[in-house]
Amino acid sequence: MREPASEADQRAVVARVDFGGCVLLRDDGELLDATVARGLLGRTRALGNAVVVGDRVAYRDDGAAPVILEVEPRRNVFSRRAAGERPQEQVVAVNLDQLVLVASLVEPEFKPGLADRVLGQAEHAGIPARLVLNKLDRAERGMAEDILRAYMRAGHAGHLGSARTGEGMDELRHACRGRRSLFVGHSGVGKSTVVNALAPGLDLLVGQVNAKTGKGRHTTTAAWLVRPEPDFELIDTPGVRTFGMWGIGSRDLEQVYVEFRPFLGRCRFTDCRHGREPGCAILAAVGAGEISPRRLGSFLKLREELEGEESR
Repeated sequence: MREPASEADQRAVVARVDFGGCVLLRDDGELLDATVARGLLGRTRALGNAVVVGDRVAYRDDGAAPVILEVEPRRNVFSRRAAGERPQEQVVAVNLDQLVLVASLVEPEFKPGLADRVLGQAEHAGIPARLVLNKLDRAERGMAEDILRAYMRAGHAGHLGSARTGEGMDELRHACRGRRSLFVGHSGVGKSTVVNALAPGLDLLVGQVNAKTGKGRHTTTAAWLVRPEPDFELIDTPGVRTFGMWGIGSRDLEQVYVEFRPFLGRCRFTDCRHGREPGCAILAAVGAGEISPRRLGSFLKLREELEGEESR
């Protein structure tokens, strides 16, 4: 039977989850290594999605190891499809103020498919999102501005910059202060370099978190949360090579492409697939410059992939 939390118990946020235990970050900045009460784990006795980074929890510290007794209701959840053949949800982080997707313009080049999956998942979860195009010092600015313009038209905030030179980092830091921001990005785009540029001394903070789990320096093998200043929280995550959406089917997909919404329901045919059909309002919007051809192409490809997954 699960022991209920009481008003006498203390509160903290989960900064890291590792091998069945958690690192807690208290409001005063102290870090604690905690375990989780068995009643929270369910039959599998595994953490799974029961306690994740960003959770606000009640814990009891009676002189032994602190024990998490209760997880407060989550105001939002950012999930992805877990690796493996069987469809399963993997909760990445919760209680977010925004998601920051870091992409690079070169080495590796910008990948619209991955960007649209991540941003679509954020839209589905009701989490505001920003797109940061990194490595501007090695790319052609006009191309970068064209890419960013398409996503800003879709309602996402956008930033151009270079973590290596520092360009654009002050603006991004200002956009993250006062918020809890989840950073996501493809492997090799410089995401962790961007995070480090936003918070000088971050390696020291990460080292303090990792010391609680026996990990080394900032290798980002799991999501972790740090608080460089009051009301300024950053969550870094491991670089991804693929991103499977969760809770979004092929028929729902057009709803997370925000710039499509004004034109949905205006096609000549009610079952229009926005490919080559005559009288398609989406295609007309592309022709009028109101929707990016790149975004439409990404949508069609992603819908085909989702339909393939659903038919298995």
